[in-house]
Amino acid sequence: MWWSLDLNTKMEVISRNTVEVVTLEELRSKFEVGYKVKGYLGFEPSGLFHIGWLIWALKYRDLVNAGVEMYLLEATWHAWINDKLGGDMELIRTAAKHVVSVLKYIGVDIDRVRVVDAEELVSDREYWGILIKVAKSASLARVRRALTIMGRKIEEGEADFSKLIYPLMQVSDIFYLGLDIALGGLDQRKAHMLARDVAEKLGFKKPIAIHTPLLTSLQGTSRMDHKGELDEVLSDSKMSKSRPESAIFITDSDEAIRSKIMNAYCPLRQVDFNPILEIAKYIIFYEEPRDFIIERKAKYGGPLEITTYKELEELYVAGSLHPLDLKSAVAKYVVDMIRPIRDNVFREYGDMVSKITSHHQ
Repeated sequence: MWWSLDLNTKMEVISRNTVEVVTLEELRSKFEVGYKVKGYLGFEPSGLFHIGWLIWALKYRDLVNAGVEMYLLEATWHAWINDKLGGDMELIRTAAKHVVSVLKYIGVDIDRVRVVDAEELVSDREYWGILIKVAKSASLARVRRALTIMGRKIEEGEADFSKLIYPLMQVSDIFYLGLDIALGGLDQRKAHMLARDVAEKLGFKKPIAIHTPLLTSLQGTSRMDHKGELDEVLSDSKMSKSRPESAIFITDSDEAIRSKIMNAYCPLRQVDFNPILEIAKYIIFYEEPRDFIIERKAKYGGPLEITTYKELEELYVAGSLHPLDLKSAVAKYVVDMIRPIRDNVFREYGDMVSKITSHHQ
């Protein structure tokens, strides 16, 4: 566990499978002097947990295991502003508990995590004082550009002013909790960079930003299909609860998982925006080496035993591995991984899942 990790190993664990850490040097310097590092992830309780969220969840587990004092912010008011779950706050809170239950079953030591509801923050006038200071330090244009963190287009802030408060709240969350690390998917980059930019002006700690990859929609996409900065392009193309056919949910049956994967976009030899290879890279091979067996008939080359993602990608790019064989192997792994999580969640929180599911039907 974390107390037995040397500094280099701790840094490797924290930075693996990330898009970027802004900055690694800042993080290392805190660990070197024995500073008690505090971090967080804020999530919108917006529906059922899907495997795209597993990427940040595994990184969250890494941070807990590395000895970072981690907060988990149930961003209930943020979800309400963002019109999630029909604006039903009771259902939003139910969805938050669902996410915490999934984290527990993927191995996050919840006893070492401080779970905070946004209700606690917005009930404190000090929080709103911080928010006003952040607003005074940011231009309207900068805040409007940050709307993409909530999956919104810039112009949507014109129809509903509360949307413009959302990025200011996200920055205020970080300052109010006194955090050193802000963890999130790459789609959260603009909020984290805004926090870094205004922190010194306001006398707050400049947060270290850790960004994880976004899992491409099962239906596929390409960068040519979207315009904007990289974080916006990836956000547009990611798995989404609002497009159920694009995602694999933690509550999906074995049959549904297999069907979704076998019908997913997976072009021969192509790596970029290939959701099946991304699942392999960021979930199956999250820790290496590992045993990953691809069953094939003898006439197609026989079984393959692979231990690293690099080896898998090289075989695929070379055309030595057919998409159907890759999909079949990935489907088996995902089914085996999700089944115990799903069974535990349904056993303890079946009613909760049913409430959320009924909203999506």
